[in-house]
Amino acid sequence: MTIFTACNQAKTDPANINLKNTTMTSSIYDIKVVTIDGKERTLAQYKGKKMLIVNVASECGYTPQYTDLQKLHEQNGSKVVVLGFPCNDFGGQEPGSEKEITSFCQKNYGVTFPLFSKLHTKGEEQHPLYKWLSTKELNGWNSDAPTWNFCKYLIGEDGKLLKYFDKKVKPLDEAIIKEL
Repeated sequence: MTIFTACNQAKTDPANINLKNTTMTSSIYDIKVVTIDGKERTLAQYKGKKMLIVNVASECGYTPQYTDLQKLHEQNGSKVVVLGFPCNDFGGQEPGSEKEITSFCQKNYGVTFPLFSKLHTKGEEQHPLYKWLSTKELNGWNSDAPTWNFCKYLIGEDGKLLKYFDKKVKPLDEAIIKEL
């Protein structure tokens, strides 16, 4: 049963689904996300490309990583799509609205890679994307949830989770680049 199917069967908010009946055959491509401008999508639009999923925040000590995320997007966009998911879970470091986040990212870092609406990466309100990323029964091997802002997950062209990178691993670090 996929996360999407579980949500439809239970007629509930995807953030509140019970993972006990969900198998690791669940696909990341079925997960619904909302773009920063409010459009609901699934990650299926990125099939065939690697994805680097990053929980981002505007008021964090790691916020300057936006510069390297943008460079990664510009230099390797044919190999990987960078996806930024604003998160206010760690120290309240993303307090702004979607409009404020967009303005901040464009003005300060020239961000042109896709950004999404704020979501929760942990706790009872954890978004289904981060449930999938941090539940080994769903993704096949990883149980590491973000420990702070700017943790990174690399997804393969086939939708399988390849690597988890801690917040301290910079976007242009060799550990990431060699995986592209």
